Amino acid sequence: METGIHNTSEIGRLKKVLLHRPGGELENLMPEYLERLLFDDIPYLREAQREHDAFADCLRQQGVEVVYLTDLVANSLTSDEVRQDFIRQFLKESDVQDPRTGELLADYFGKMPDKEMISAMMAGVRKSQLRGKGGKLGDYLSAAEDGYPFAVDPLPNLYFTRDPFATIGTGVSIHKMHTATRNRETLFGKFIFEHNPEYRNAPRWYERGETSSLEGGDILILSPQVLGVGISQRTREDSIDTLAETVLSESPTFRKVLAFNIPKTRSFMHLDTVFTMVDRDKFTVHPNILSSITVFVMELDENRKMKIRQEDGRLEDILKEHLNLDHVTLIPCGQGSEIDAAREQWSDGSNTLAIAPGEVVVYSRNYVTNRSLEEAGIRIHTIPSAELSRGRGGPRCMSMPLWRDDP
Repeated sequence: METGIHNTSEIGRLKKVLLHRPGGELENLMPEYLERLLFDDIPYLREAQREHDAFADCLRQQGVEVVYLTDLVANSLTSDEVRQDFIRQFLKESDVQDPRTGELLADYFGKMPDKEMISAMMAGVRKSQLRGKGGKLGDYLSAAEDGYPFAVDPLPNLYFTRDPFATIGTGVSIHKMHTATRNRETLFGKFIFEHNPEYRNAPRWYERGETSSLEGGDILILSPQVLGVGISQRTREDSIDTLAETVLSESPTFRKVLAFNIPKTRSFMHLDTVFTMVDRDKFTVHPNILSSITVFVMELDENRKMKIRQEDGRLEDILKEHLNLDHVTLIPCGQGSEIDAAREQWSDGSNTLAIAPGEVVVYSRNYVTNRSLEEAGIRIHTIPSAELSRGRGGPRCMSMPLWRDDP
C-alpha cells in the first residue's frame, strides 16, 4: 500500500521535503510572552521569509521537491464535515474558555477559504481582530478585561517542521510535545495523516494522545535498521519505550533503537542540536558530548520482548559497532574551540540537513564549523540565517523529509 513516505536514513538523496514558510505568527511575538512561546528573540518577518525562500530555493536547485505545511493541511480538509471537525478541535486545543469568544472564533475561521483559515490559525488571533464581529458591547471589552491581547496564541515554532511529527521508514510518529505551547502544532499532522489522500495510509508509530512527550528533533534515522532517539529535555524515556516497541514490532526493517542520554538543558534541547549525520561514516557533534556518552541499546529478543543494555564509552566506538562501520569521523562544532563551539552551537552549527551522502545544507553564519565540514570532505550549501536562527533551530530543524532514496 502506497503511504507517500519513504525515509530510511539521514543521508539518502532527499527527494521531497516538508517546510513551513514563516508567517504572521512571528509578528504576534511580544517581549512579555517570549518565554511562554519558547522564543529568545523576535525575528523580523520579512527578512526571515527571504531567508526561508533562499532555503527552499537551495533545496529545489538540488532536485528536491518542496511542499508546504499549509498546502498539505488544506488538501486534508476533504469535506465540510472534516473542515468543521478541524475548526472544533483547533478551538478546543487553543483552550478558549469563554463561550462567546469561541462562537466568534468559529465564525471568524468558518468564513475564510481553507488556506487563509489555516494561516490565520497558525498566526494566532488578536482580540482586537474579533471586536465588532458580534455586535455586542462585551465583544469590545474583552481585550481590556484581563490585559492579555490574544484570543488564540500564535504558533511561532511552526517553521521547525521537524518536531511535531517524524517520518520513519514508511510510517509516521505524531507527537505529544513537551509544552502546551507547541502541542497544537501536532493537530495539523493528525489531519494530514488521517485525511490527506497522499498520506492517510501511512502506519502510525506514535500517537499525539500519548501521555509522555516525544519530539522529532530527537529522532535520527541512522540506517534502515537502526533508529537513534535522544533522551532529552523534551523527549522522555517512557515515550521512547513506546516508540521502540511499536517500530521494532511493526516496521519491516528496523531492528534496533539507540537511546542517547544527553544533557537536559535548553541549549541541548534535542539530539539534533548536538549530533547530526552528514555522511555514511561522518557526524557533527558538540564537543561537550565527545568524551563519553551513555547509550541504551533497545532490541526485541526471540520472544518479541524488549531487552535493553547500557553502553558507555566513546561515541565513535558505539557508532562503529552498531552501524557496522570500519571508521567514524566526528566533526566538532566550532572546531572544538570552547568559545567558537558555544557561539555556533547557539546558532545550531551542529544542526545540518543532509540532502545526499556527504552533502549538507548549513547556516552561513557558522563558518568555523562549516570549514571543518569542508576539510572533512563534506560538500556544503550555505543559506542566510540572520533572522531564522533567532528561533534557535537550524536547517534540519526546519525540514521534515517525506521521501529519501535509500542510502
